[in-house]
Amino acid sequence: MGKSNRNISGPLLAVVLAAAIRDVSIAVAEDAEPAVSAGPPLSTAMDEARLDTLIRRLDTRAEGGQGHWQLSVDGRTVTVLADADADRMRIIVPVVRSAELERDLLYRVLQANFDSALDARYSIARGLLWSAFIHPLGSLTDAGFVSGVGQVVNLAATFGSSFSSGALIFEGGDSQDLQRRELIDQLMEKGQVI
Repeated sequence: MGKSNRNISGPLLAVVLAAAIRDVSIAVAEDAEPAVSAGPPLSTAMDEARLDTLIRRLDTRAEGGQGHWQLSVDGRTVTVLADADADRMRIIVPVVRSAELERDLLYRVLQANFDSALDARYSIARGLLWSAFIHPLGSLTDAGFVSGVGQVVNLAATFGSSFSSGALIFEGGDSQDLQRRELIDQLMEKGQVI
């Protein structure tokens, strides 16, 4: 749960993930079996075997299979859970013990869920605050999965600062104004008020 000193954040992680999405999608497509007949195209629905391929391309030392994997992304342990029968997939990263969350911080987490967490979300379970991405398994794309991993890692990494999944801030919430206020407060503390 400690932060890595080599965190990739925001726009840089987005660029890294965009390249990974391209490389993983190409590699998975190359591994795909060719169509046997000239009939309708084969389904490209996500399943556990395809998830396994994507996960191992993101981290060659990933562990697990059959619906439960652990991999490391930017120094954080990422868990991927899939249930083909329920058509669900979940990517989770532990953030902090939930007992450490004071009321103001919980309030801020809920604000972030509205506008800056985007497809990832903060969630509480088993005494922990998690960063989570949940999606139907069958309609998940390669790019959607890799983006989900990146958003979950970013959301965990930015807990306590921008509370952002790294993509953008959806207008109409409180995060953008709060982030601007945080910058002003930081500058005032440093004595660099313009």
